[in-house]
Amino acid sequence: MDYLNFDLFNPTDEHRALRDTVRKFSVEEIGPQANEFDDAEKFNMDLYKKLSSELGLFGLTIPEEDGGIGMDAIATVIVHEEMSRFDPAFTMSYLAHEVLFNNNFYHGSSPALREKYLARVLGGGWIGGMAMTEPDAGTDVLGMKCTVERRGDLYILNGTKQFITNGPEADLFIIYAKPDRDKRDITTLIVEKSFPGFSVGQKEIKMGMKASSTSCLVFEDCEVPVENLMGEEGKGMVHMMRNLEIERVSLGAQSIGLALQCVDVMSHYAINERSAFGKKLISFGQMQRMVAESYAKTAAARALIYLTAKDIAPDVRNSLGASSAKLIATTTGEEVARNAVQVLAGYGYSREYNVERLLRDAILLSIGGGTNEAMQKNITADLKRVYQ
Repeated sequence: MDYLNFDLFNPTDEHRALRDTVRKFSVEEIGPQANEFDDAEKFNMDLYKKLSSELGLFGLTIPEEDGGIGMDAIATVIVHEEMSRFDPAFTMSYLAHEVLFNNNFYHGSSPALREKYLARVLGGGWIGGMAMTEPDAGTDVLGMKCTVERRGDLYILNGTKQFITNGPEADLFIIYAKPDRDKRDITTLIVEKSFPGFSVGQKEIKMGMKASSTSCLVFEDCEVPVENLMGEEGKGMVHMMRNLEIERVSLGAQSIGLALQCVDVMSHYAINERSAFGKKLISFGQMQRMVAESYAKTAAARALIYLTAKDIAPDVRNSLGASSAKLIATTTGEEVARNAVQVLAGYGYSREYNVERLLRDAILLSIGGGTNEAMQKNITADLKRVYQ
């Protein structure tokens, strides 16, 4: 159901065409494979390659003259929303490549680094990932223990990164590490999986997002050429925080996508399919509340995501908006998916209607990209700066 289809959600003809293309691909290609790869807990590499070969969806926020599509954060939101209606897990792996790597890499790297790697990740030949989280440092990013030391023409990396999306498949990673554990400075390196001293740990077995692979990364005197420094030594926090904003609205868009699908499923089921005591299910007040609130909250959260994305760009900061949008959208996605399971009851708890898979996937979205508790902390910190 394409409700509330205002210009806010498709501000230009180009945005509308992008949505139509991705929606068609999602219905025909992404949806039919979702349960199979969820069951197998396996990343669909063939489908991933079609995102490049058939849709050209890599480099959305990268200028056309450098091989990208030259669009904006709203385009990124559109793609993540449409794909997540059918498979949030596959979309999560796309996010790790497109937002966490491609967008971050392009806007934070030198022309020489772009020349070295950009064509490979935009062409679909290489998969990208980003590694920030560690076994003892997630939201507390400054608590990271991964270290980097310069030795001649090499940087030497030591430490472990945890819960890294695309860890088993990616060819190239953005890695954050500290030159000195006791200081706040963070250095960013571009690390190929083939570099000496780099290894990938066992794939995680997860509650949801099963078709998106997650693992730890281990660095034992990993050798990285000095030319693979991204930005300046000790200045990695700048592009790290900037990229978090587009990441957060993208995660929020995933929540909106799965919520839209859940609203569709529960509405059709309650209005057209299921009867109880001689009446359609939608006739009962308890069902009306869950369906109506799911619709209204999804519509409101969707509007906030798009309004926020409109004001996110490489040279525009919107921390308060991004944190607020992610908090509301991911909370809504989880609530709406849970309502869908309740409305469908036994059928919702089984696999027939897919809402149980969407609920399992929804839960991660309130954790990744900064937990919702961290979003609350960020919002109040930003408000202090406004009101003090």
